[in-house]
Amino acid sequence: MGERWTSKTGWTPTSWRNLPIQQVPAYPDAAALQTVETQLASFPPLVFAGEARKLKSALARVSTGEAFLLQGGDCAESFDEHSADNIRDFFRVFLQMALVLTFAGGSPVVKVGRIAGQFAKPRSSPTETMEGVSLPSYRGDIVNGITFTEEARIPDPRRQLEAYRQSAATLNLLRAFATGGYANLENAHRWMLGFVKDSPQSSRYQDVAERMSDALDFMRAIGINPETHQEVRTTDFFTSHEALLLGYEEALTRVDSTSGDWYATSGHMLWVGDRTRQADHAHIEYARGIKNPIGLKCGPSMTSEGLIKLIDQLNPENEAGRLTLICRFGAEKVGEHLPGLIRTVEREGRKVVWVCDPMHGNTIAAGRYKTRPFERVMTEIEGFFGVHRAEQTIAGGIHLEMTGKNVTECTGGARALTADDLQDRYHTYCDPRLNAEQALEVAFLTAELVKRERAEIVRPRLDAAE
Repeated sequence: MGERWTSKTGWTPTSWRNLPIQQVPAYPDAAALQTVETQLASFPPLVFAGEARKLKSALARVSTGEAFLLQGGDCAESFDEHSADNIRDFFRVFLQMALVLTFAGGSPVVKVGRIAGQFAKPRSSPTETMEGVSLPSYRGDIVNGITFTEEARIPDPRRQLEAYRQSAATLNLLRAFATGGYANLENAHRWMLGFVKDSPQSSRYQDVAERMSDALDFMRAIGINPETHQEVRTTDFFTSHEALLLGYEEALTRVDSTSGDWYATSGHMLWVGDRTRQADHAHIEYARGIKNPIGLKCGPSMTSEGLIKLIDQLNPENEAGRLTLICRFGAEKVGEHLPGLIRTVEREGRKVVWVCDPMHGNTIAAGRYKTRPFERVMTEIEGFFGVHRAEQTIAGGIHLEMTGKNVTECTGGARALTADDLQDRYHTYCDPRLNAEQALEVAFLTAELVKRERAEIVRPRLDAAE
């Protein structure tokens, strides 16, 4: 596709190709791959630079505690399960979670979905063995098929075209939901009341629900309603995914005509995973040159020295809202690993958003299924907030793998799902997800932590700055 130079110290959308790379599929036909990437480069952008800048500004407010980031969605999107109903169900639950966090937590919520692009998955091994047969690992629908056959597991570049088309269709529907009236505040409130009524923990959430109803009644009484105020019937919603399949990302990297900067147009926010964040490798090279908000997964192997080096590569101008650190340590390890990273970042004066991913460090085996106990998920979130409270820093958000469907993939929660229940509706293509009820429960419990943070850390800071 040719070299397209920028002023970023020799960076181009293709400069990642000159560096070592992890998690790259072994495509058998290089010419077919090149043909697909050339096609993608001619397709319209999926998102626009102005939208990415708007998200970056919102994340800058998250970094100071003036807003809270809710990021979530499928572990890996699939072609087979793509439907308007599934998108609607996810969006509806996500809106309810944001409403709970906004009202009970007392904080504006920045809404970012793992959706419309989250198709590729890193794997711990390049091959998978079943009953003595070894085949290439499933790397997400954008690369190969999940069926355990030799034909399905061959990486097929044409799948990238289908991923693009599905992302475009999903984005189209999400934009319609966000701006066409479906995101009406009163709708989200009504759905949330249904959850509270049906939940085994309804008494715990009833007070919040009643106070929310009173607030909406007051708003209506003074003339603030969906008919008179656009803010009540619309919402901002952004998309994100892991920047893993770099040929796809490169093809959708475009220059912004208003600024001359390069943006990934496959999603508003991209992140680099814990397995691909080597400082001198391809994924960091690609991410450093685009102007989108960037996420960086931080697991137990992340050192303070390594983190500062990566921050300087990804955010050399120390721009608020540019870099989000998505921490995934595990319930037992968050108190061991997080404090040192926070102290180093604070000492060096780096501007970042701190986010808790309580999913990836808490996966366990339950018979033939992988699961994530709800209690461990909440323990990591509580530990994350506890560390930030002790360090007097801002716990900026949560990053969840979740669905709007009534699946049985994570144990625990208000209905106390057990390992025996997993077989009932275990539908994930990859890792276990919180179901709709569990995700809302996380929102209610996290809102209490956000409210405490705002009272003890954020508000005193804002008052002191006035």
